Amino acid sequence: MDIERYQIENNVNFLYFEFISTGNKGSIIKVIKYTKINDDPLMYNLGYGDKNLTHETIDDRAVTNNGDTDKVLATVAFTIYAFYQEFPDANVYLSGSTASRTRLYQININKFLNYISTDFIIYRELEQGFERFKKGLNYQGFFIIKK
Repeated sequence: MDIERYQIENNVNFLYFEFISTGNKGSIIKVIKYTKINDDPLMYNLGYGDKNLTHETIDDRAVTNNGDTDKVLATVAFTIYAFYQEFPDANVYLSGSTASRTRLYQININKFLNYISTDFIIYRELEQGFERFKKGLNYQGFFIIKK
């Protein structure tokens, strides 16, 4: 994928990544954290947001509007590839903390689906379960499986 992304500043065991978003609101530390949610099948939740420096937590509801959304999401996507190098048999679940964030993720998956599909199978989450990701349909979250 030939999209500009940020350099990862901190990588802990391919489960925790930090980078700095630089834009019109300044420099903001972003965090991506993979948390195991199931053993069989092995599944991790991908959490993402601004780093809360006071509590050392992830604020997944922060609205930064730093003008670098594509670069930030490309960086998040890069960590999925890095994660799968270390955990090739795992699966990843992702959903936005709000409906609008989930929609933003969906828009970007749609934009790069041809590229993503060469390495991953994407399922979308519906109220009644999961089905293969399709363009133009809304979802509540998605599930990523490495081919």
